[in-house]
Amino acid sequence: MNPTPQRVALFGGSFDPIHLGHLEIAARAVAAMRLDRVIFLPCRISPHKLDGPPPTAGEDRLAMLRLATAGLPWAEVDDFDLTQPPPSYSYLTVAEMARRHPQAKLFWLLGKDQWEALPRWKHPEKLAAAVDFIVFSRDGDPQPRAGWTMHPVSGTHPASATRIRAQLTSGEETPWLPEAVRRYILDHGLYPPRQ
Repeated sequence: MNPTPQRVALFGGSFDPIHLGHLEIAARAVAAMRLDRVIFLPCRISPHKLDGPPPTAGEDRLAMLRLATAGLPWAEVDDFDLTQPPPSYSYLTVAEMARRHPQAKLFWLLGKDQWEALPRWKHPEKLAAAVDFIVFSRDGDPQPRAGWTMHPVSGTHPASATRIRAQLTSGEETPWLPEAVRRYILDHGLYPPRQ
């Protein structure tokens, strides 16, 4: 008799920095979808952010992710996207994760805004053929898309990486960072206050 395949969600993003909102989204997905694991995949450079400022160094974002997820038995951090030539395309990441975890049922965890933008991603049909989507929404269920399997998970969290970076560079305190991540940022001089 074949064992039940592991249910594994892939959670890609810049994680610049990882914050309590990311962790809550992942925890809600674990509970709602009975996931065995969530693999956090920091990207080297998002194809959707090529015109913006460069992200914080990959090794720092990877270190912060490892600190933030250290006590979570279902969380794993993978540096695959950081080791690939930029930009990071999700369909290539999924193909590699499917190769590494051939017995797993794969999901892709993303927000409602990303779900709505998904048809503009590189080869979204390859992504849709390989994973079920878990779509986190703050404001009502996302619209289904013919031929794609989508599971809505609702909830709210005020954290935003953009806002956190702005708070840090303006010298403000932010309540949305895990303590180990806050210490790492201070110890390594990330997001320094503007003079």
